[in-house]
Amino acid sequence: MEAQVLNVKGEKVGKVDLQDNVFGQKPSKEFLHEYVTIYLANQRQYDSKVKTRTEVSGGGRKPWKQKHTGRARAGSIRSGLWRHGGVIHGPKNVERSFSMPRQKARLALAQALAARNAAGGIVVVDEIKLKEAKTKNVSKMLEALGCEGRTIIVLDQPNANLTLAARNIPNVEVFLTGDLNAYMVLRSKKLVLTQSALEKLGARWN
Repeated sequence: MEAQVLNVKGEKVGKVDLQDNVFGQKPSKEFLHEYVTIYLANQRQYDSKVKTRTEVSGGGRKPWKQKHTGRARAGSIRSGLWRHGGVIHGPKNVERSFSMPRQKARLALAQALAARNAAGGIVVVDEIKLKEAKTKNVSKMLEALGCEGRTIIVLDQPNANLTLAARNIPNVEVFLTGDLNAYMVLRSKKLVLTQSALEKLGARWN
């Protein structure tokens, strides 16, 4: 399996082989849905917390005697039925984390890359060099590469100028190969990889 290698002007400068054990995978909707569900669940912050009747201050004394008052029985003014009382069955700050084996996460990434490649969303460039951190230069590059919509630029090593220039462009993100996961690939429309980033990414399956 081959892919065209372009320069930042969108011109063809060569070809590169795509690993069959990565880009030749047959994506499974069920498997990828499982991965995305677990990933998003682990991104949530469970910081909602309300006080129960035992945590609200006050209410230690029985408001009136049990019998012969004509009123309903009450043991505390901090009951959930009372104003200023505790909350019944409210949210609790309970941390929930779901684990996925590393091999399954790697397989999910391979299937996501294969799906994106099948949809024509993989763009390989020879290199990306910016002398200045100018947003217009990155915009011109993405336009020349035919990248519209949500785009991820994948590098093998940090590039401060590119990161600074790209952060002002909506729906464009810059990641290193080690930070890439299946969810990022699936939610993007285009994936721009440098040749060195493609080689480093493929090494994860060697």
